[in-house]
Amino acid sequence: MAMADPHELLELAIDVVEKAGRLAAEGQAKVDVLDTKSSPTDVVTEMDRATEDLIRTRLLTARPSDALLGEEGGAARGTTGVRWIVDPIDGTVNYLYGRPDWAVSIAAEADGEIVAGAVAAPVHGETYTATRGGGARCDGVELRAGEAVPLEMALVATGFGYEAQRRSQQAEVLRAVLPRVRDIRRCGSAALDLCSLAKGRANAYYERGLNQWDWAAAALVAAEAGVHVAGLHGRAPNSDLTVAAVPGLFEELHDLLAALGADADG
Repeated sequence: MAMADPHELLELAIDVVEKAGRLAAEGQAKVDVLDTKSSPTDVVTEMDRATEDLIRTRLLTARPSDALLGEEGGAARGTTGVRWIVDPIDGTVNYLYGRPDWAVSIAAEADGEIVAGAVAAPVHGETYTATRGGGARCDGVELRAGEAVPLEMALVATGFGYEAQRRSQQAEVLRAVLPRVRDIRRCGSAALDLCSLAKGRANAYYERGLNQWDWAAAALVAAEAGVHVAGLHGRAPNSDLTVAAVPGLFEELHDLLAALGADADG
């Protein structure tokens, strides 16, 4: 099967992410804890699995020879050079508690590069989209991140892991970061944190412990809006640490986090 154009991949991603978002939103009020992951506070819900099943079925029905990596169902091999990277519910704890800050994320990777992404935030009624080189949008409206601000004027989003040792170290990093910035926000969804930079709702973001499905679609949205998304010391975004801000502010935050050892558990 010939590899699709990024815009065709995005059209499919939007259709599927919005259908999956509606399914998850309908189930939020009656969701139950089904299982746990790394610790009892990291829940997997019945709707996580149902939502990913819907996404897998629709993507692989449309493009049956593509590969797919999902948070809940693992990897499926493909032969086209296209791989879908899926997070059925990013912000599961928010979802469990009836909070609005959760999202469904679908990214399309072609020959190792993310070329299209869609992030639906159903309770907020927003869908973020991007293609590589084609810009980022929210509900069709073009996104452009704001100008860099000094670190001391930056509203910085972050998140925390689930394991006690990691959370303890993250708290120590936060103790050092907080006096250096305007304020901190903890949304509970990495995808929405990254999209918030594209939307101008925060200036910067950092987090340790992300998986590729957490950031794949949203990092493209942020990047296409003018945000630099990377790891420390020139690395790509990764599980050790992912940092995002517009150029100018990015370097200030990067250097602070590097000095604090924010990419380690202590």
